[in-house]
Amino acid sequence: MSPSPRKKNPRKAAVALKYDRASMSAPRIVAKGKGLVAERMIGLARKNGVPIVEDKLLVDMLDTLNVNQEIPGELYQVIAEILVAVYRAETARKEKF
Repeated sequence: MSPSPRKKNPRKAAVALKYDRASMSAPRIVAKGKGLVAERMIGLARKNGVPIVEDKLLVDMLDTLNVNQEIPGELYQVIAEILVAVYRAETARKEKF
């Protein structure tokens, strides 16, 4: 019996975005990290009620950008859909209480 190949556990990655429609022309990267830094970012987001969206492909694309950089135009649609979903979820949560 041959040893089974080990599955490599990919390093967790996280990217934080900020968008203020009144003062920003596009969402910006405000933080990013991998491994323990990503886990810490996710933990802090959960602790503080910050919405989390898990999308490895999107995180991989956003991770190529620099902190404080606006997202590129080709990602506007997907980010807009996420922001709308987050806004609706927050509105529904507030109306529930």
